Amino acid sequence: MATTAHAAPYERSVVLVVEDEPLLRMMAVDLVEEAGFEPLEAANADAAVKLLESRQDIRIVFTDIDMPGSMDGLLLAAAIRDRWPPIEVILTSGHVHVSEVMLPERCVFFSKPYDHTRLTATMRGMAGQA
Repeated sequence: MATTAHAAPYERSVVLVVEDEPLLRMMAVDLVEEAGFEPLEAANADAAVKLLESRQDIRIVFTDIDMPGSMDGLLLAAAIRDRWPPIEVILTSGHVHVSEVMLPERCVFFSKPYDHTRLTATMRGMAGQA
């Protein structure tokens, strides 16, 4: 497939989707692909950390807050901010509403069900394509 001169850089940006519910993860991956990003998937924060440790191209992490395992999405966001500061983080939950005071620095929160247009615009803004 040929790349045109006007192709936006965000089309190559990698977004890591972290969601323990398989159907919701599949829907989030589809949204990321439709927005022009390359998706990666992880079923929990532990798997996400392994991917973050093994890849240098992840630009954005889109994570659920409520997940089983050694850490939830808020702890994952704090770990990302500490270990991988350039990576942008989007948190989401259908059960918990998080105030900006609770969010780690440079993290954005979306309640489920999220607005696909706003979420896409946020990802593109994080990738420098606002």
